[in-house]
Amino acid sequence: MTATKTSNLSQPQRVKGFRNPEASKEGISPLSEKYWYQRYSLFSKYDQGIQMDEEGWFSVTPEEIAIRHAERCAGHEVVIDSFSGVAGNAIQFARKGCHVIAIDIDPAKVALAMNNAKVYGVEEYIDFVVGDFFTLAPPLKGDIVFLSPPWGGPSYKDIQTFTLDLLKPIDGYTLFQVAQAITPNIIMFLPRNINLEQVPELSWLSSPPLELEVELNYVQNHLKGVTLYFGSTVATSPRFSSEYKVFPYEVS
Repeated sequence: MTATKTSNLSQPQRVKGFRNPEASKEGISPLSEKYWYQRYSLFSKYDQGIQMDEEGWFSVTPEEIAIRHAERCAGHEVVIDSFSGVAGNAIQFARKGCHVIAIDIDPAKVALAMNNAKVYGVEEYIDFVVGDFFTLAPPLKGDIVFLSPPWGGPSYKDIQTFTLDLLKPIDGYTLFQVAQAITPNIIMFLPRNINLEQVPELSWLSSPPLELEVELNYVQNHLKGVTLYFGSTVATSPRFSSEYKVFPYEVS
């Protein structure tokens, strides 16, 4: 078990049934309002011009976790963010000095991502691409592929055990193999209720099996997701903290 101590940003408190007038003024829908209360944990520079769409509110990686992912990419030249959304992860990869290829199939989302990268001053380090990752993948070259595919919206939380075949737009095994054709160095961010028994099966798609590390990601003591690290992204000297729990797998 491992990780580093991270700061907890205080969040405005939400009162059930009450619509915050500030959120309403920003055009935040009732569905997204609960995420709006967490806005500074999603983007610490939210007030400096960050733009989001409905899906972005519930799909963007919390900033502390995105920073954690980016730390594993330091020293690598090119990171491919396969489902970049509103650029929560792409921004942090760029802040670590990586060149980022940020891919999203939605041009409106790419426009939001470009804006958000400018807010953080890293737009020159990111190539934004409108397109389908599966179509674009074959000729792509990169040192690390980051996979944070759609989880199916907020309803994923209602599933007791989330399996890899529930990922969108294609099952997790096929997705992993597409990434693996680019590089064995893969970071995969998955729902907190993912079936951990399936995780080693991804390593076994390689021969010999890829080295694997599993990290449970917490923000303010709430489990937000599970990160899988493969290949060179596995930590050589894991760091310990109450904010993360890391399990190195012995893959044979």
